[in-house]
Amino acid sequence: MSNEAIIGIDIGGTYVRAARVESEVPGDIDSKALGAEVSIDEILETLFKIVDKVFGPGIDAIGIGVPGLVDQDEGVVYDVMNIPSWKSVRLKEIMEARYQVPVLINNDANCFALGEFYFGQGIGHDSLIGVTLGTGLGSGIILNSKLYTGKSGGAGEFGMIQYLDKYYEYYASGQFFQNVYGRNGENIFLEAQAGNQEALRMYAELGVHLGNALKTILLAYDVDLIILGGSVSRAYSFFSAAMWEQVKNFVFQNAVEKLEIKVTQLPNSGILGAAALHYNKR
Repeated sequence: MSNEAIIGIDIGGTYVRAARVESEVPGDIDSKALGAEVSIDEILETLFKIVDKVFGPGIDAIGIGVPGLVDQDEGVVYDVMNIPSWKSVRLKEIMEARYQVPVLINNDANCFALGEFYFGQGIGHDSLIGVTLGTGLGSGIILNSKLYTGKSGGAGEFGMIQYLDKYYEYYASGQFFQNVYGRNGENIFLEAQAGNQEALRMYAELGVHLGNALKTILLAYDVDLIILGGSVSRAYSFFSAAMWEQVKNFVFQNAVEKLEIKVTQLPNSGILGAAALHYNKR
């Protein structure tokens, strides 16, 4: 990497965050909330206001991570999570016309994996899988030092693989507590922190399902590093033992012996990962 200055933008279902990233360090971060019922024009106006604050001379590119599907050739973003009005937006075209620099856009899970590869736990590895555990189960794939998204951008959607009577995301993400027990996941987390045995048992059950999901990932991509991120990863100590118990039953024992599973320690991973889209294109 060089001293290029990149604007990293993290668009979530309820917020927009942006910062100038230079020498691998984000500057001041500006953030604004997004309402679920706002129009596309209102969302874009909020985005412009934030980027205008951090944009300036010497910016080489803009990278954007979004919780939705992205046509990377055309720069069209589809169906952003929790924003019903966002069905299809030619975001690359709009941003390049306004700021006159190259704009790169990708799914937030892919950006997470890139951020870890360039700035976090993935430094020194040429291949890894980044798994985001939040309201869903997403993943980004780095193979031979390059992000792999597949022809249509859908590679790594392991959460949608059929599992038991549903699919992995139903059981191996933050959805698990509501789907199976009708409970709020944040409340379960607080109860587990307080030592509540029933909450800890639920987390162990989640760990079993996640371990099975990780074994499926390992069958598809024989990597030696998986990095966990997202809100559920905060509870790693509550589900890690049960998760590893499942992973250790993997059919290829040599792969398990070499495998590391780490939890992200990277602050502002969404912004850094979005900025890393520029580095990865070369």
